[in-house]
Amino acid sequence: MKQINSIKDMQKLIAEEKRAGKVIGFVPTMGYLHDGHLSLIERAKKESDVIVVSIFVNPLQFGPNEDFDRYPRDLERDEKLALKAGADVLFFPDTKEMYPKESVVTVSVNKRVDALCGESRVGHFDGVATVLTKLFHIVSPDYAYFGLKDAQQVAVIEGLVEDFNFPINVIGCETKREVDGLAMSSRNVYLNDRERQEAVHLNASLIKAEKWLLEGDSGETEQKMIKYLEEHTSGVVDYCKILSYPELLPPTPQSKRLIIAVAVKFSNARLIDNVILDNILCRPESEEETCSVR
Repeated sequence: MKQINSIKDMQKLIAEEKRAGKVIGFVPTMGYLHDGHLSLIERAKKESDVIVVSIFVNPLQFGPNEDFDRYPRDLERDEKLALKAGADVLFFPDTKEMYPKESVVTVSVNKRVDALCGESRVGHFDGVATVLTKLFHIVSPDYAYFGLKDAQQVAVIEGLVEDFNFPINVIGCETKREVDGLAMSSRNVYLNDRERQEAVHLNASLIKAEKWLLEGDSGETEQKMIKYLEEHTSGVVDYCKILSYPELLPPTPQSKRLIIAVAVKFSNARLIDNVILDNILCRPESEEETCSVR
């Protein structure tokens, strides 16, 4: 596995691989890899010739009171895991390499950010879109792989690629879970023993919500999720929402997919989870009214 920390060297290597007719698969990460990340690498290995994994903890997507300085980092560990999973290139630029001076232009996301994580993390997705714009230009991938645990991020990235005409196929991959159902996350290491046991109830609340929707109880589902999480965890419920996907708007009769999403703040970690439903579960009597999901 080649290890590169220079943008110029990364672009030179990609140009050589492209001239050789190689298909480039890209897995952008912030490091501290877990099985969820590794499953993306393994998926990319099946569909691409050269697999690039980037590790960069992007300061632009952290708010002033968030965990940028505490975000777990272990490059040596990540190198071994990425190699074992099948990565061909590890790209790990530092902050000075990615942002050598104050940016003249950044990316501002106008839609799909007024709900869920975007509602409380103002500017977060601007930072995500800015760094991915840079990484997409540096790596020039044919395929880019992202976990659907961060479904709002995937929705924003799909919009970025479409609006800016990147010749990239965005592949959203199923959430990888622990045996007990907890969505894998680099931030899970922040949970204490009690919170780790409680965290399984995020996924449990989604399973219950899907059942309630199938039973036609859409009007109370969000509140029932909140009550369930308050009764079964010591965390603070940030949101429980049912929205159209990928638009992230209140569902309408035309909605093809729905997302049920949840976020809970524990003492040192904010966890998110979701489920995306392909069938229409919400059908108001009038086409003018939105679905009654509260």
